[in-house]
Amino acid sequence: MNRTIGAHSQNAVSSRSHTIYTLHIESRSRVESADKVVFSKLHLVDLAGSERTKKTGSTGKTLQEAQLINKSLTFLEQVVLALCDRKREHIPYRQATLTNFLRDSLGGNCKTVMIANIRPELSHLQETNSTLKFATRMMKVSNEATVNLVLNPALQIKRYEKEIKDLKQELAMHDTLANRGRINYAQYSQSEQADIQQITNGYLNGDRDDIGDIDSLRKVREVFACIRTQYRKTQQNIEAIKRQLETNPDAFKDIIKKQEEEAATKKDVSEE
Repeated sequence: MNRTIGAHSQNAVSSRSHTIYTLHIESRSRVESADKVVFSKLHLVDLAGSERTKKTGSTGKTLQEAQLINKSLTFLEQVVLALCDRKREHIPYRQATLTNFLRDSLGGNCKTVMIANIRPELSHLQETNSTLKFATRMMKVSNEATVNLVLNPALQIKRYEKEIKDLKQELAMHDTLANRGRINYAQYSQSEQADIQQITNGYLNGDRDDIGDIDSLRKVREVFACIRTQYRKTQQNIEAIKRQLETNPDAFKDIIKKQEEEAATKKDVSEE
């Protein structure tokens, strides 16, 4: 209904524009995991025919439309020639709106079928020959179509949450059978993290002989995170001392004196 047509000496209802009808299709399985989505894009393209103004006798607006149609078809042929040449690295899709819109259908992830319409009359032999040559070049364009598969993030999160819940239940059953009691596999609270950090710091400083019971991988990771934090603080203190010594070499004596005083204070306290 929205198609634009015009009359000239060769065709009373000639197409004055290219027509592209696009279908976007998505499919989900009702049996398998619902987070997998296969999507497709189908282009139904009706190209306006190439016109020779000498034969059509077009004038005015019809002549301008014919020039634009022929120009876009020329750009389309250039893209097809570039796709046929395997040595070409650049494909001129952006030369025209038509080629840029059909880049998926020409050299992308697709299956392409072209139907060429010709007129068998002897008076149109030249146009028929040009159309058949273009169709022959189009046949040389090879595409490897693959399935477009994506995962729905919302449904995928729901599936992961269900799997995590099931795995936690299996861990709880395993702990019960192994007489380990009920172990909480949820994330540590801030108070629990502070307790683990205090225990780890005491172990690193020599105030504790062990780090306590390691009942889960989660606690191992938390302990290693505390060790990394302590290591970074130590490195920062060392770098600060180095910078201080570079600017004030005598500060080293003050640091040694301060450490000796602290050691003497600890010794007196222990003797008392």
